[in-house]
Amino acid sequence: MKVLVVRFSSIGDIVLTTPVLRGLKEQIENIEIHYLTKKQFAPILQENPRIDKIYTIDNHIDELVDDLKKEKYAFIIDLHNNLRTKSLKFKLRRPSKSINKLNWKKWFFVQLKINTMPRKHIVDRYFETVASLGVKNDQKPSEYFISENDEVNVTEKLGVLPNEFVAIAIGAQFKTKKMPKELLVKIISKLKEPVVLMGGAMDADLAKELIALSSNSIIKNACGGFNLSESASIVKQSKRLITNDTGMMHIATCFSVQIDSVWGNTVPDLGMYPYYPNAKGKFSIHEVKGLNCRPCSKIGFQDCPKKHFDCMKKQNVQEIVGE
Repeated sequence: MKVLVVRFSSIGDIVLTTPVLRGLKEQIENIEIHYLTKKQFAPILQENPRIDKIYTIDNHIDELVDDLKKEKYAFIIDLHNNLRTKSLKFKLRRPSKSINKLNWKKWFFVQLKINTMPRKHIVDRYFETVASLGVKNDQKPSEYFISENDEVNVTEKLGVLPNEFVAIAIGAQFKTKKMPKELLVKIISKLKEPVVLMGGAMDADLAKELIALSSNSIIKNACGGFNLSESASIVKQSKRLITNDTGMMHIATCFSVQIDSVWGNTVPDLGMYPYYPNAKGKFSIHEVKGLNCRPCSKIGFQDCPKKHFDCMKKQNVQEIVGE
């Protein structure tokens, strides 16, 4: 049986599809799994032994339609469900099932603040998409596989010991999901452990500012110096991760890292909180309760629509640090 799993983006969403891949591989005999994603996200999946073949697109599905038709898939598992995947399924003309994105419920929640979202993690909704194939959730965490070449010696590269430093993910695609500089300075200055700042090249300048402004004597800047899998290796070796609602949060769950997740304009009720199905106490959620403007978006903005950014500025630093 040959199936095509489709999820184009982004980091966290793709990581959260990995329990489904494991379920398919372990519960269906002789299955062959192909995965279709955007080219920039392929590294997340390259080392995953559940996947037999990865297809990628740069801009448009028409780049691959002819090749995908030749595969003659028995089933298409659409875990993205947008106009692009609808077009793909129409062109391939194969049996398929799409995730229910609950767009109307999300709209009511964001626009009218009426929460009718099910108390269900997105992973459980992914599994509903493969229920007709007889695949059930095994209640195990997501998976991220790191090649030997991407494993980082944190003592050699960063001057810290494994399991004795706190990693802080300072980046996010949208500004309203990011802890502001002032909050980060307060958090870092109160931590007694060495700190490693995690992020991409676009976060490097902020990391330098945080190092200059914080009183913690041991702060290391890993922003922009490591690829995604190398960053995952660093987080895997951390004592805990303090993070925005972003992809690194979901990667950390693959390694049973203790997580303190700090939420701004987005909310855990949308179903994308850290996925620890059978591990109580592995994560803490920090959010400012009682704000009638949250959630203002299901993904984020570059500026607070209300101009106050209270969802981040009023965070309890002591609770995040663990005092």
